Amino acid sequence: MSKENPSINDARRRKFEKNPINGTKFTIAISSAKGGVGKSTFATNLALALKNLGLKIGILDADIYGPSLPKLFSIKEKPENRDGKLIPVSKYNIQCMSMGFLTDEQTPMIWRGPMVTSAIKTFTQKVEWKDLDFIIVDMPPGTGDTQLTFAQEIKVDGAIIVSTPQELALQDVKRGIAMFDKLKVNIIGLVDNMSFFTADDGKRYSIFGEGGVKKTAEEFNKKFLGEIPINSDIGKYGDQGKPIVESMPEHDISKLYLKLADQIKSIYL
Repeated sequence: MSKENPSINDARRRKFEKNPINGTKFTIAISSAKGGVGKSTFATNLALALKNLGLKIGILDADIYGPSLPKLFSIKEKPENRDGKLIPVSKYNIQCMSMGFLTDEQTPMIWRGPMVTSAIKTFTQKVEWKDLDFIIVDMPPGTGDTQLTFAQEIKVDGAIIVSTPQELALQDVKRGIAMFDKLKVNIIGLVDNMSFFTADDGKRYSIFGEGGVKKTAEEFNKKFLGEIPINSDIGKYGDQGKPIVESMPEHDISKLYLKLADQIKSIYL
């Protein structure tokens, strides 16, 4: 029986081989599959916390239809195009890229799936990321083209799942977990965001329910990374374009992000 041509096997291997994002060591996806859970705010503050640990960090806003990074980092400039490569915009000593840098704030992105896939490939292949320890990818809601492009073609080293604790959000989160598991993307753990509110009298109120994210982590045998409570300072500083970890590094919320960043650093570096 004739042996199969080795070049055919090499071609098959390359077809299924995932490529890292050039200029980066580790790619961490921040995902939920549900919108409105504070994922973009989480991604930017985590990026800033990792930067505060002395690491070189980039953040890629992969939400083509609803980019948040221009507002959260108060970036109005457009990236430079140098020799066919986009140069990330630097803010707070973090390398940044977003579709929001390339379009007008009021322009709707009325794109079909293949155009979204093309944009994601541009951001991962034609952006001159430089010497990054971590690139944080703020994923859009859902389990669609963007998620599949990353999971199937890009070497994603880990994903953090962010959710609020109510059951409605967790229904979508469970689909997201199943997607990453099916596509063999390592899930670092789950974070319970906007988990509770502490009033002036010190009483704790679980506005969106209690314990749902931790139960989901246990159900899927994933690590529970902790809770981030509701705090008006988070929204205030985010709206000002200087997230809380950058504005108030000694704030209790900032310390939670720094603790989480230290966990991420210890896993990979």
